[in-house]
Amino acid sequence: MNKPGETTLEIDLSALEHNFNYLKSRVPNGIKFLAVVKAFAYGSDMIAIAKRLEQLKADYLAVAYTKEGVSLRKAGIQIPILVLHPQPTNFELLIDNTLEPSLYSPRVLQLFLATAKAKDQEHYPVHIKFNTGLNRLGFWENDVADVVNQLTNQQSIKIKAVLSHLAASEDKNEAEFSTLQIQRFRTIAKKLSSLLGYMPIRHMLNTSGILNFPEAAFEMVRSGIGLYGYGNHPEIDAKLKPVATLKTVISQRHKIEPGESVGYNRRYKSDGYRVTATLPLGHADGIGRQYGGGNTIVWVKGKKAPIIGNVCMDMIMIDVTDIDCKEGDEVLIFGREHSAEDFANTGDTISYEVLTAISSRVKRIIKS
Repeated sequence: MNKPGETTLEIDLSALEHNFNYLKSRVPNGIKFLAVVKAFAYGSDMIAIAKRLEQLKADYLAVAYTKEGVSLRKAGIQIPILVLHPQPTNFELLIDNTLEPSLYSPRVLQLFLATAKAKDQEHYPVHIKFNTGLNRLGFWENDVADVVNQLTNQQSIKIKAVLSHLAASEDKNEAEFSTLQIQRFRTIAKKLSSLLGYMPIRHMLNTSGILNFPEAAFEMVRSGIGLYGYGNHPEIDAKLKPVATLKTVISQRHKIEPGESVGYNRRYKSDGYRVTATLPLGHADGIGRQYGGGNTIVWVKGKKAPIIGNVCMDMIMIDVTDIDCKEGDEVLIFGREHSAEDFANTGDTISYEVLTAISSRVKRIIKS
């Protein structure tokens, strides 16, 4: 195994391709596929991921904010890019970079329409978001007629797509609620289509929606976390491949005598003769303080090594008493063999948070 020599995040593009093909296989042929690359492609490398997805013939990419979409355009990405949560202050920039906004409120719609008119746009493509139960962003069902009325007798923008978002698609106990959301969305899209005279692209399903409610694929589906190797269920996780692997090295070993402490606030106190190792990785790199205290493990030579004491800004300490290791040896934080989801569970959180928290100062290594 090649030793990284420093803390690295390996980005496996072949794993991304595997996940993309698997998720596409779970929806009917002909359904468009939107790949979500927001938040630096879930903490990995947005440009490298987007370029591979474009090669794989993804139909759309999605980001959260306009700035992310601009970065993709500057990198040469040509396929359509949806901005999920655009802010009016960036509407001119959004149009200048041919990004497609998700418009989610009367104010946002009015301001974008005014911007499009001021920039002499014709039929600029927009997505209209409706709230069906997540209660986060979106128009209400009774706003359909008002939305269409605002767009009557103008040529600046055109509704290309209509979308909503499932609230609990991964939870089988909430299947009834998810089904209700889908029914609401069908009704909204039908009303909108009737008033417009055409049916926009409809998209509602996220990763867990693709897996659990494929009958609601409509014309397009969206996937984020699934592309990066996590399916919100152990059976699905087994069929996906984690894209990101976080590794580091042992900087120094210490022999600790009974009663000695390790790290800030003396949180760890040895109950015997122990050997500890210090790693160049800390909460400034995305490893939160909740992972200290012995509940979270990392892997050295294939063996478990608990994180002890408090996580520091740039370092963590682990117990390697029963592991034959030396300074410079590789340490696996999470990856294919031991997932970010397992790591996250020990900190009472989810893989999304662990992945997206990895600092930009951690070196990225792209593997084809």
